[in-house]
Amino acid sequence: MLLPERESVFQQFIAEYETVRQAEGRGAPSAAYYQALPYKDLSRRMTADWHIRAASCHVFLRRVLAPLEKAAAHPLRILDLGAGNGWLANQLAGRGHQVAAVDLTTNDFDGLGCYRFYDTTFIPVQAEFDHLPFLDRSVDLVLFNASLHYSICYENTLAESLRVLDAGGQVIVLDTPFYRDHASGEKMVQERQSQFSERYGFPSNALASENYLTYQRLSDLAAGLELSCQILTPFYGIGWALRPWKARLLRRREPAKFHLVIFQAVLAT
Repeated sequence: MLLPERESVFQQFIAEYETVRQAEGRGAPSAAYYQALPYKDLSRRMTADWHIRAASCHVFLRRVLAPLEKAAAHPLRILDLGAGNGWLANQLAGRGHQVAAVDLTTNDFDGLGCYRFYDTTFIPVQAEFDHLPFLDRSVDLVLFNASLHYSICYENTLAESLRVLDAGGQVIVLDTPFYRDHASGEKMVQERQSQFSERYGFPSNALASENYLTYQRLSDLAAGLELSCQILTPFYGIGWALRPWKARLLRRREPAKFHLVIFQAVLAT
């Protein structure tokens, strides 16, 4: 569902993204690897990353999805935006929900092609966040799965997600980096681009993505789009919790935090 005239816009981004992911050792040749995610990384190559994803997923399932399931009289209609290899779509489909896994990448090691490794049924859809191929008010839940920071304009991306969201639905943001200070976010982007240029020969900035959120930016988005906003913070371990203190002692930039953000339209009175 990616329009032909839009393919060229994302061609370089997709090529560079897949190059990096392959070099990092993402994926595995067995279905067992994918079916174990996010709670076990059977490859043992990206264990730290999957530890973060597992903790975020646990909080989402327990504190967001479970109450919605209890209140609903039918399976939820869910968009998993930035679905990658489909691990979250698999979890949701396994709970009986109707799920579309949306991403730009379609390879079979880290993209939508990994659909073949799962026993559950969900719909893999290649599309862009700002032009979702779904009807107005057709879904109950929109999940940005470690993906909102790839947006080039948060207002446009969130507005599009609100278009497809039914009354009373929620937009959930998982695993997008947060900083208190805008300068810390910019420093992170500069560091990453330098590292990528050294390792891979390109800075991986083919899209002018926003890359991170600040708390002020989040507040402005909620106000501008007339949304309520709730923040939940998973616990990733003592070492992770001590990172800000360590950074201060070593006079390094502020490290990123990851939250679960729940957006919901404010009902008119």
